[in-house]
Amino acid sequence: MEREENIKRYSADELRARRARGESKTDFAALALKTDAQIEADNAGDPEFQDVPENWYEQAEAVMPASKQLLSLRLDRDVVEWFRARGPGYQTRINAVLKAFVSHEEKEKKRA
Repeated sequence: MEREENIKRYSADELRARRARGESKTDFAALALKTDAQIEADNAGDPEFQDVPENWYEQAEAVMPASKQLLSLRLDRDVVEWFRARGPGYQTRINAVLKAFVSHEEKEKKRA
């Protein structure tokens, strides 16, 4: 599994611009020449695809992330410094920690 700091995010416009500059690492010409059987063989040997059901896309649905609410929040300096020291996206990580806490609490509430 990739670590969060190795993941790069680009908008569709940024990806088009990178492709136009020749920065795409995808060889679309080579991919177009592959048969379905060759693509399936490639996927079968890829550990990232080991647990993916064959017809996963038949029940897939696009889920748009919920909009965020902008608010001013006072946090202890050491808490903010701890998250910030881990690099860009620290506010997203703070949100993820809070979301995990809420999810845990909701599960505990259902058990009771």
